[in-house]
Amino acid sequence: MSRITPLSPPYAPETEASLARWMGAAGDREPLALFRVLERHPDLASRMRVLGSGLLGHGTLPAVERETVVQRVCARAGCSYEWGVHAQVFGERAGLTLRQLRATVVDDEAAWTPRQAILVRVVDELHDGADLTDGTWAELRAGFEDRQIVEVLVLAGWYRTIAYVANALRLPDEEWAARFPEA
Repeated sequence: MSRITPLSPPYAPETEASLARWMGAAGDREPLALFRVLERHPDLASRMRVLGSGLLGHGTLPAVERETVVQRVCARAGCSYEWGVHAQVFGERAGLTLRQLRATVVDDEAAWTPRQAILVRVVDELHDGADLTDGTWAELRAGFEDRQIVEVLVLAGWYRTIAYVANALRLPDEEWAARFPEA
């Protein structure tokens, strides 16, 4: 059970409208528990939604690379909640294979393209030390444009924030979400 109870219907009109914006194209589903908790602080939620939707819908990275970063961040943070939502909603649609989704949790270096392998190293180094080694930085610079590098760093930080929130709230996995692979 969540440490803060998510809002439940009937929602106030402004909350319902905000939840619909959070859900976007997945509006046929019940709003995520994460969003329903965030809406307990509507001003903060509205600011968060702008960045989150911008990273998902208006980024410069190919979807498969974006989701490689998201899934690895969630896996390294032990956030089964957000990992499962993204695996179910975006994983295959973005181009991640089942092997690659599993490899975000259970290391399998052979699962990655060369660009994805760099991104996995970036996430791992950021997770472990909040910085990048010169070698990883050089690989990132050689393979990605400046704006993509900035996006990768912000994307990793954003999903680390989401993992903190979901984990600290003890959000139970969404019933329909993919299940976190066992190591």
